[in-house]
Amino acid sequence: MHAISQQLSPTIGCTGIDLLEADTFDLHCFQSLTGTKFFVVCEPGTLYMDVLLKLIYELYTDHVLKNPFYEMEMPIRCELFDLNLFQAVQKDRVALLGR
Repeated sequence: MHAISQQLSPTIGCTGIDLLEADTFDLHCFQSLTGTKFFVVCEPGTLYMDVLLKLIYELYTDHVLKNPFYEMEMPIRCELFDLNLFQAVQKDRVALLGR
């Protein structure tokens, strides 16, 4: 998504697509400095997904990248990451929806 948009963009210095809006969903993307991309699919118009993506990236760096057994491109198998990710999404859901 980023690479294609960078090549096709008429704007110099384009960094890629951060948000793709469709009729039934929004696709948000966060690209880290290392090139790892994080995506969130949500209902159209959902706010603060950029904040959620940065929080997910922080969890990734804290729980996955600091794991000495993890290698890049491997599936993430870390219970602590899963638990904190679930809590972050639930907290975000409660804040946004009041549920």
